[in-house]
Amino acid sequence: MDIAKSDIVRAVAGRDQGSLFFVLATEGDFLVLADGKKRRIESPKRKRRKHAVFVAHGEGAIARKIQSDEKVTNSELRKAIAAIGSGNQDQEGS
Repeated sequence: MDIAKSDIVRAVAGRDQGSLFFVLATEGDFLVLADGKKRRIESPKRKRRKHAVFVAHGEGAIARKIQSDEKVTNSELRKAIAAIGSGNQDQEGS
C-alpha cells in the first residue's frame, strides 16, 4: 500500500523503531514525519519509505488539517496518535 500525506505509519528501523508518526509530507523516497512529542511539528523527521510501514489512514479533523496544509499543533498529533496506539494494543492482545 502506498503511503500518502496524513497517513499514520510505524517506524521499523532506527532509534525510533516501533513509534507511530503522522506523515506530514512526501518527498520522493522520503516521508516527513512528526508525532508531537519526540518529533515535533517544528522539526519533523525525514525517513525513507522502506523504513516505515502503513498503520492507518488518518481520519477526522487532524487529517483534514494536514491535507489542506492548515496549522496543526503538537498536542493534536499526540492525542490522535494516542487514540490509534491504544486501539492497536487492544487488537494485539486478543
